[in-house]
This record gives sequence, C-alpha cells and structure tokens, in this order.
Amino acid sequence: MFPRDVIPAGHVVLRALGADDVEPIVRACADPQIARFIPTVPVPYTRDDALCYLKVAERLWESGGASFAVADAVTDEWLGNIGLKALDPRGNGEIGYMIAPWARGRGVATAATRALTEWAFTRGVRRMELLADVENLASQRVALAAGFQPEGVQRSAEARRDGTFGDLASFARLSDDSGDRVRPYLPGFPGGSLSDGVVRLTPLTAADADDYHTLQSLPEVVAHSVPPEAPDPVESERFCQEAGMRWLAGDRVEAAVRDAGTDAFAGHIQLTAIVPPLGQAMTGYSMLPEFRGKGFTTRAVNLLVEWAFEHTPLARIIAGTSPDNLASHRVLESAGFTREALLRGLLPGPGDTRLDDLQWCRLRSRA
Repeated sequence: MFPRDVIPAGHVVLRALGADDVEPIVRACADPQIARFIPTVPVPYTRDDALCYLKVAERLWESGGASFAVADAVTDEWLGNIGLKALDPRGNGEIGYMIAPWARGRGVATAATRALTEWAFTRGVRRMELLADVENLASQRVALAAGFQPEGVQRSAEARRDGTFGDLASFARLSDDSGDRVRPYLPGFPGGSLSDGVVRLTPLTAADADDYHTLQSLPEVVAHSVPPEAPDPVESERFCQEAGMRWLAGDRVEAAVRDAGTDAFAGHIQLTAIVPPLGQAMTGYSMLPEFRGKGFTTRAVNLLVEWAFEHTPLARIIAGTSPDNLASHRVLESAGFTREALLRGLLPGPGDTRLDDLQWCRLRSRA
C-alpha cells in the first residue's frame, strides 16, 4: 500500500481529493477533449458522477494504487486529477491523469506526472508506464516532457465510446533513466504550419483521411507507390490517425499540402526513412490532378526541405523516382536536388517484376 502523502511538484501540489473539488471536476468533465480521450467519463457529467469518482479514488487506494488531486501550490485550486494504478503482477506502475481546460498550457500535467513518477520510484517501483490515445498528442507531449520514452503502439487496446476499439501510444520511464525531457528529433512546424503564400503544409490528421485515401488510390499514384498497391480505406484512416504520433516519435513527417488561399487539400508530402546517425531522410509526394502543373509540388518540397535543414539535424534529403517520371524529375531539379545514381531492380513492381529507381539528393548548405 502506498502512503497517503502530499507531494510537492513546483507550482502545483498533489494532495487528497475532497468535497470542495466536486464542482470544478464537474465543470472540467464538460470539456469535449476529456470526453473524447477518456471514454469512461460519463456524458453528460453530473455532480453525482463526481461524487462517485471520489469513491472510486478511495477504492484505488484500498486496492494498492494511489489517487491525487492536482492543485495550485499557492491557492489550493483544483486543477486536475492524477493517479497510479495498483502495480501489475510484474511490479510495474501505470500513471493516468486529467487536467482541467483552464489549467492547460502551464506545465501542470508535466509537473504532476514527473512528481508522481519520482515518488513511486522512491517507494520501490522500477518501471512506470503511460498510455495515450494515438491522436492525443498533448498527452504524448506530456509523457516526453516528463522523461518517458516512446515504446510503440498497443493496437485496439482501449474501448471507445462508440463501441469500437482504439490504439494507444505506449510510453515508459525506468527508475534508472535520467528523467530528462525527451526532445523530439523532429519538432513541429513553427506556428503549426508552413506557407509561402501559395502553398501551405499542415500536419496530416484523421480529418484528412478521406482526401488522403482518394489521392493514394489514383492509378498514377499507385503506379509509383511502394509496393504499387492501392491502400485499404481502414489502412488510410489509421495512417492519418497515427501520423502525429509517428512525428513526435521521430519516425516520419506526414503533411497535407493545401492551397493557401482556399485551404483545400491539394496533396501529400512526407519525410521518411529517417536515419539520425546519418542525418538523412527521404522525401516523397503526390498531388491531386486539379493541382498539378501549378508549381504546388515544387513549392511543397522546398518548404519541407528548408524547414528540415533549419529546424532538425538532417543534413541530407534524398528522393527516388521512376526513370521515366519526367514530371517528378522537373520538381526535384527545381527544388535544388541533383541526380545521384540509378539503382537497378530496387523496387517491387506489379507481379514479380522489379523496377529501377533514379535517386536524387539535396544537401544542407554549408554557407
């Protein structure tokens, strides 16, 4: 059993939940984001639900876990809840939290998560885990800021409100980890997007799934895909849902190309095959027919590559094209890439065929 301590955490404190917390809990649980990412929260949320939660929190203590309110260290105002499940049979802990909308953006969740994790370590817990919906990027950023390392995806691990099952991003911190903030190899776009006034790049999200699937299903796009197969709609949806998580984990950048004037979805561009020791990544792109021939692709490539060279350690961006894809050749030449090599039979083609790949490269300026 864990002791019922009060845990200082800088500008916040972890303390026992009380009757005075009921009203702010009710207000916080009216937030759509809490309802979206914590499927067990009743909708609508009432005072009776909050009183029931206080009893659940008490039972958590009795079962070997721990449950705290996150409060302002000066005013004692309730800002959220945080808890530690009873240890699993291997002795591992799992942390979970909920922060009120009015307390976000102030480092409250990070401070509370770090404090509770370190408190658990001092009481013999060796490994702490944190799970977040793959689309809950705010919670994933908290995990990284609190020193948790990304460990992958647990597929269909959580029942959603609509009866389906969602994937969870998995993070963990060990008692002998440094605890330092995990800084993503791939930061976000400054201000959330990149634009040159004509084209705008935004992170790919689940809202882009239909447009993305339509684009990737075009015969001319499929022909240059690896492998050359049209995607399944479910695969396209999951790809878009997980794009932000993969970006935070440093695996890849997936962006929608938009018309800056209308915000219409125009295409897709990416950085993949990221090799940090080499400082190298590969770009690929595709555009809807109605946006081709307008210079959108070249603009998108320039925006993405120049962002990568300015904001990441990447020093070398490569691309591959079919030897007869002259339109793509012109895009890369206009974006400052040079031809490097023809790799024969590199790519899988239709059936059992193999296709050649013409490789290109653009280096970070040494000036």
